[in-house]
Amino acid sequence: MNATTPVPTPARLALVDDHAIVRAGYARLIELEDDLVVCAEFGDPDQALTALAGALRGRVDVLVLDLSMPGRSGLDLLRSIVRAGLPLQVLVVSMHDSAALVTQCLQAGARGFVSKSADPQALIDALRRVVRGEPVLPPGHDPASPRPPHHDLTARELEVLRLLLTGMPFEAIAQQLGVSEKTVSNHQTQIRQKLGVANAIELVHCARQHGLMP
Repeated sequence: MNATTPVPTPARLALVDDHAIVRAGYARLIELEDDLVVCAEFGDPDQALTALAGALRGRVDVLVLDLSMPGRSGLDLLRSIVRAGLPLQVLVVSMHDSAALVTQCLQAGARGFVSKSADPQALIDALRRVVRGEPVLPPGHDPASPRPPHHDLTARELEVLRLLLTGMPFEAIAQQLGVSEKTVSNHQTQIRQKLGVANAIELVHCARQHGLMP
């Protein structure tokens, strides 16, 4: 009797995005592929970390991760996953795709980065490459480029900076991030000090210079 070829096990994916409609879109796209399957979805980073480090430890191959979420940011979650030594790869999928942010995600431990504006097939291709352990870089990203001067901004400071650059007032930023207006103000002060700028005009100029504008 001839030996049969074993059917490869689909790669197991978990989705972390605070928008249910986005997760549903990913799931519908992925369910069309025989070699990929969504085994878990999370709208909250803390909930995701608890599950991935607990009941789902070793049962997820790739985490599809958004960055901008209320409370803990996606970048914070990524760093926690790396610190915990969880056996999975992380593919960041974000609407914010500046070169500086891509670099920071890769340095934090992400295997790849895909812009939310990319073609759907680009996401599927990226997932397959990450499953194989291959890095995924956005078009035009040079991993050999010098580390940006704002690399010492924390994940939360980068998130606040992106929102400030959209013109969003402190009150709205505080509501979106679930923090106080005073906390947002303190973040802005730290951001200006770290970037060496004195006011909002210089902050915008610095952001344009380093590709941080949304």
